[in-house]
Amino acid sequence: MFATTPDPPYTAVIFSSRRSPVDDGSYDLTMKRMEELAAGQPGHLGIESARDPHSRFGITVSYWASEADAQAWKRVVDHVEAQRLGAARWYEHYQVRVATVGRAYRREPTRAP
Repeated sequence: MFATTPDPPYTAVIFSSRRSPVDDGSYDLTMKRMEELAAGQPGHLGIESARDPHSRFGITVSYWASEADAQAWKRVVDHVEAQRLGAARWYEHYQVRVATVGRAYRREPTRAP
């Protein structure tokens, strides 16, 4: 699903990762909980995520009204614990990039006549 975002500017936090082959089932539960928790945070605009199960590479982009809102989310206690578990258990490699969106374009789905 595509996130619904306002006209720019806004902040995008881009999380690229390669999952470790170990999965005890806790990853999916934790990620679902983090999405729900983030959605309730001030300034949260939405999230988009995709993962290739074969390469274990994934990318998640969360959108925030401001960089301060994104930084506040990084410090939420439950999110801090999820970050710790990710580094220790779930990810072989990850990289986070924070960007300001200055322009955005879209193509809406076409409808049959």
